Formats: sequence, C-alpha cells, structure tokens
Amino acid sequence: MLKKISSLLSGIFGCKPKNGKSDINREVEDSLTAFKNRRIYKKLTKEIIDSVSDDDLVQVVFDNICTCMKPDYSNDYDVVIKLSAGQQSIYSTWCVEAEVNNGGFNQFYFNSSERFADMAVNGFLLIGAEQHYKLMKEANKVYSENKEKLGSYNDGTLQSFSESYKDNPLKELDKIFYELEEDLNELRVKYIRVHYQEFIQ
Repeated sequence: MLKKISSLLSGIFGCKPKNGKSDINREVEDSLTAFKNRRIYKKLTKEIIDSVSDDDLVQVVFDNICTCMKPDYSNDYDVVIKLSAGQQSIYSTWCVEAEVNNGGFNQFYFNSSERFADMAVNGFLLIGAEQHYKLMKEANKVYSENKEKLGSYNDGTLQSFSESYKDNPLKELDKIFYELEEDLNELRVKYIRVHYQEFIQ
C-alpha cells in the first residue's frame, strides 16, 4: 500500500506525460479497468476464499452477495435479511462505510441504506469493530430523535437533500467516524477467513 501511495504521489508531482497521458492517469485508468473486469463469483467455496488476497476478499464476498439482487438493488434488503450473520455484517457495514465516506451519516439515512442501520450495529459488533459499533448506535439514536425533522427534506430533489445538511445533528458524528482508527477491511477479512462457512455455498 505504501509503495502504491508513493507511486501515486510520484505521478502527481514528478512524472511527465507520455503519449498524452501521465503515469497517474494511466494507473487510474488501469485500476478502473481492472475493477470493471474483476471476476464475480456466483458461488463461493473455501478454495476460492483461500485463493483471494486480503486486499480483494471483501470485494469478492460483497460481489457474491450482490449476484442475488436485481440490477437496481431494489431488493437488496429482502436478499440480505435471509443471509448468514456474517454476510449481513459485510453488506451492512460496507453500506455504512461507503455512504458515510461519500456524504456523511445524513446521506446514509437519507438513502434507502437506512434499512440497514440496525443490522450494521450488529455487523460492526460481530467483526469486532467496537468503536464503529458504539458510534453506529449513537448515530441511530440521533437519527431517531431527529427523524421527523430530517424526513421533511426528503422530497426526492437534490436541492432538498442539500438543505438537509444545514444544522444537521449528524455532522459531529461524521467527524468522529473519519477519525476512527479501526481498520474495517482488516477486521472483515479476519472474520471471513475464520468463519468462511458463513460465506460459502
């Protein structure tokens, strides 16, 4: 990881464009292409899990869960609620992390991801992410106390969504989330490796 960051910084500050493209642009394009063309398993086995690197394992499990969903993910909760506790943990905590990193807890609750709020509390606890567990419980409490006020902004427009950030009581929790020192990927990988039975079909 440090080598990759060093390479990226070198690309930003020191590399000259070659053939019209900088090294950093080429690396980003290559990463996006690799992600788009990644192998997605409809069925996981212990052998597959054992063969996947720690860097890719959570993505492989997440993709496997998503193969059971509609293309627009409209049935994601109906699918996930029927899965093992481990699979629920990976999916729900992933949703929290992705939404909060993108637009804070407000975005998480504003979107349909709110349905996974309670599941994520259990999910963080299951993988041993105690700091995230405590913060998620607090976020759910704050959201519950302000649900009516925040819900008044949810008319489906971008303007309303933007306005929902004004004086939003969840903002302080966003700052805490970004500063937590727990490595969620590491904790998820450890859980998957130890409890692989929950992820194989």
